[in-house]
Amino acid sequence: MLKKAMAECIGTFWLVLGGCGAACLACGFPAHGIGFAGVSLAFGLTVLTMAYAIGHISGCHLNPAVSLGLAVGGRFSFKELPWYVAAQLVGGILGALVLFLILQGTGFDFANGFALNGYGAHSPGHFGLGAAFLTEVVMTALFLIIIMGATDKRAPAGMAPVAIGLGLTLIHLISIPVTNTSVNPARSTAVAVFAGGWALKELWLFWVAPLLGGALGAAFYRFIGKSSGKA
Repeated sequence: MLKKAMAECIGTFWLVLGGCGAACLACGFPAHGIGFAGVSLAFGLTVLTMAYAIGHISGCHLNPAVSLGLAVGGRFSFKELPWYVAAQLVGGILGALVLFLILQGTGFDFANGFALNGYGAHSPGHFGLGAAFLTEVVMTALFLIIIMGATDKRAPAGMAPVAIGLGLTLIHLISIPVTNTSVNPARSTAVAVFAGGWALKELWLFWVAPLLGGALGAAFYRFIGKSSGKA
């Protein structure tokens, strides 16, 4: 269990450092940034690379919503869930800490630009609470469907990391304007801890919606997967 937790910790560290780091550069330093498309690809690449690096050790969840969803879907033990979530939170916060230290002294606006997730006035496109909640639920549900389908024993071998990484890229392309894309409570918590204020007040949504979406998506795939054979 310790090795699995350590793998989840370093994987989530990489996701936050790579994905949120790209987002901070895109928003805080637009002259040198890579834009929304680049940020979307950065998040996808963190998952793709870590899936190949640690997938055979821990499964490379990197996300409490994924871990919960896989447990609901019958692919993961509920007994291991607390260990995975704790490791993901620690890894994410450490990744945000490194990024925080790198950006110190640059005049970076941590209260508004630290890859934070929000709704209403804090949504990139000023989308309201309802739209943000629906987006996070649906996107996380679809993410779990992609994950469970790509890792199904009947799926093409060795291609799951590519499908999952590209799936997360597409999710970001769709939902960055709405919530700045969470679909991952650990990722949202990691940066909110350093920003404080409104980011912590709105953090509840980025736990509730992804966890709900992850459970729903996994339950759906478990149903359709069994309709034509064992998943």
